[in-house]
Amino acid sequence: MEDLPGTTCGPGERAMTAVSNRSVSHVARAICRGTMGSGFVRLIRASRAVALLRGPALAAALLGAASPTVAAAQSTPKVLLIGIDGVRPDVLAEVPTPNMDALAANGWYTAEARTTTPSVSGPSWSSMLTGVWPGKHGVTSNSFTGRDYDRWPSFLTRVERERPELYTFAALDWLPLAEVDGLSLAEVDGGGPVLPASLDTRVVLNGYDLGWAEADAQLTAQAVGHLATADPDAMFVYLGNPDETSHQHASIGAEYRDAIVLADRHVGMLIDAVRARPGYENEDWLVLISTDHGRLADGNHGGDSPEEMIIFILANGPATATWPPPGPAFIVDLAVTALDHLGIVIDPGWDLDGRPLGRPR
Repeated sequence: MEDLPGTTCGPGERAMTAVSNRSVSHVARAICRGTMGSGFVRLIRASRAVALLRGPALAAALLGAASPTVAAAQSTPKVLLIGIDGVRPDVLAEVPTPNMDALAANGWYTAEARTTTPSVSGPSWSSMLTGVWPGKHGVTSNSFTGRDYDRWPSFLTRVERERPELYTFAALDWLPLAEVDGLSLAEVDGGGPVLPASLDTRVVLNGYDLGWAEADAQLTAQAVGHLATADPDAMFVYLGNPDETSHQHASIGAEYRDAIVLADRHVGMLIDAVRARPGYENEDWLVLISTDHGRLADGNHGGDSPEEMIIFILANGPATATWPPPGPAFIVDLAVTALDHLGIVIDPGWDLDGRPLGRPR
């Protein structure tokens, strides 16, 4: 294991270090309806999305431009899962997010998916990454006590186990996803953190120290650089600023909405980086974007109200052209969808709760 050189992204900013073990096809409109009343209805129209296709948004809309049949026959499957903490689907619909709008207009989108109970980050991120509910992975709070990542590891760890030749990457700035009792390399009961140091590359920043907007910007820059210089096959990028901003201001008002807009810009940068890869034409990227939970108007969450439990899931790539229309979807489906796209056969013995989004339930 080696430490990659730290880099800085501006005056007075902290260095960040990555730990490494190795250096839609159809242009259509996505109709996305929420389930929380008239305020939770979203129509993403192609006319609106196309009007916003500039810069990163254009790259996003074109991500799935190749024929799915040709892509399946000639391209190498790759997955990028972007997790944006604490984004309510109805608020997402109300703010300008041209990059995600363009992805949804040319892909697959639902604002009716459901997260875990309780609707807090520890169990929710664990379920997104492992594909099982808290009753199995054992995490029921942000303390992560009771975790069993040995039995139910993240999809990235499953990639490492089943296809060790594939390159795994994670970037995050909420330390509990990468540490146990402050030790990122800890070998402890339960398998250590959900995103362990055994992954090929991890970028681990501290959002509380750097500030969440800055930490998200730095880890996005690291992920963009990695897409340009390495050959990742399975990626997870976590953006924490929206959730922390809502907690700081105890609202879902202007500051929270600005944080979502900023997260969308990071999405655009990542999509640009995917499309700029030298081998992009021979790659079959599936981009998945979701959140861990919603929130109440005062910024709190953890209950079982629709505002806290309903989440969005967005998927884009050639593969989504053959997906059925959005139906029942759950946070546990994301890990299984990623594994399925990579061609990893889901072993019934794994006892996963999620199902691939691209297959009928």
